[in-house]
Amino acid sequence: MKVLVTGAGGMVGSHMVEVLYNKGDDVLGTYYKPTTNIKEINANIKMVECDVRYPQNIEKIICEFQPQQIYHLAAQSYPTVSWDRPYETIETNINGTIAIFEAIKKLRRVYIQNYDPIVVVACSSAEYGETLNQLKEGDVYVKESALLQPLHPYGVSKVGQDLISFQYYINDNIRCIRARIFNSTGTRKVNDVTSDFTKRAVEAEISGNFNLRVGNLDTKRAIMDQRDLIKALILLADKGSAGDVYNISSEYVYQIRDIISMIERQIGHTFKIQVDPVLLRPTDEKIIVGDVTKLKKDTGWVQEIPLGKTIEDLLEYWRQIL
Repeated sequence: MKVLVTGAGGMVGSHMVEVLYNKGDDVLGTYYKPTTNIKEINANIKMVECDVRYPQNIEKIICEFQPQQIYHLAAQSYPTVSWDRPYETIETNINGTIAIFEAIKKLRRVYIQNYDPIVVVACSSAEYGETLNQLKEGDVYVKESALLQPLHPYGVSKVGQDLISFQYYINDNIRCIRARIFNSTGTRKVNDVTSDFTKRAVEAEISGNFNLRVGNLDTKRAIMDQRDLIKALILLADKGSAGDVYNISSEYVYQIRDIISMIERQIGHTFKIQVDPVLLRPTDEKIIVGDVTKLKKDTGWVQEIPLGKTIEDLLEYWRQIL
């Protein structure tokens, strides 16, 4: 099967192209300003540079490659960055998504009238925003039907991406599935609590300096291993309902301070914690965890990898490259 993965220079995309390649698919990955070292990706996988903000770039790729599945992961994906670069965030995440669907329309119009790919769009839990803060204690698992009230430009851009994808399904009959992805981590991840803390733990092992600057330690996150996330995305392409939206989330919630404790146990050292006001976000959801009942029912997805294993693998990864 021909499969296109945009954003293959990111943590999820870089692993995803390898998973798809290993199962025998004909995979093409795109990247632009990668957040990972793409030299770590299997050299046999086809990779091409593509800035999705420019429609002609993705149009050329889709019209020539004609993928049967498209995983649209390309994005400006950091809420903290979106405060400083809101224009770039909106342009990349919304206009880049429009470019995907318009390319499909052109391929149908000019080349193959019955071209019918499945498009899995990587949306975000950040779309829920303030709704997460309004959930009652004991009922914090947010459902797909919840009100979208994003708290930062990144979240707003993801709502736009989500809804523009839906309208292409309704108006142009382009099969798409919107995946609202909650916190995930894994090797090659940057600008992420678990990955950054494990990296700093390994740096501390090397330097002997166990001072750790942190932001809000009281926030709660359901953090999922990228391997479980990729499995969910592939299952959605195969078994998800076209036009629908699905949460992809860990079902286990941790305070940020719990993650630090797990790392401390694995490295056998205790950090000296220093709260840095610079690391505190202007607004921050108190708890982020999704209800994955629909995902499990429609696809059979099961979360398999515990956070402790993820932390173990991240520590080993940083020890190898630092």
